[in-house]
This record gives sequence, C-alpha cells and structure tokens, in this order.
Amino acid sequence: MTKSELIARIAAANPHLYQRDVERIVITIFEEISVALARGQRVELRGFGAFSVKKRGARLGRNPRTGESVDVTSKAVPYFKTGKQLRERLNTDE
Repeated sequence: MTKSELIARIAAANPHLYQRDVERIVITIFEEISVALARGQRVELRGFGAFSVKKRGARLGRNPRTGESVDVTSKAVPYFKTGKQLRERLNTDE
C-alpha cells in the first residue's frame, strides 16, 4: 500500500473529513515519526509496533565488482519491531 492509497482508504472510511485534511494528518504523523527518529528517540504505537534507531559501526567492506577493500563509515539505521497485536493478527489462520 502506498501513502496515497492509505490516504484514500482513510478518507473513504471517514466521509465527514476532507481528503486534503486526511492527507495533512497522514503527512504530519510520518513527519513527526521521522523527526523523533532523527533525534534518536523511540516511537511506540501500542498494538502496532515500535520504531527506533540502531547504530551500525564502521567496518571494512568489499567492492563486489573489483573485490577491493572499502572503508564503510558508521551509520544510523531505522529499525521497526512489530507489536504483539500485529504479530498475532498476521499469524491467525483466517
């Protein structure tokens, strides 16, 4: 599902809201999650999951084309851990 599909489904389920307002809400939620992660904070949505940032240390990598050794710098990467309710919903036999 794309962001525009998500906005369309939410707007269809809530006909009392304008689509432009739903779009603004969805974009704001994603922005707030991104800003919190950029600050190194954890974002927990109960029943859905938790977003956090993990650090990957510097390491020595290889260029797959030439086989040459390459220094890879440390970096922060986003991480998502599913919540219990989401895991249960995905694993039901329906």
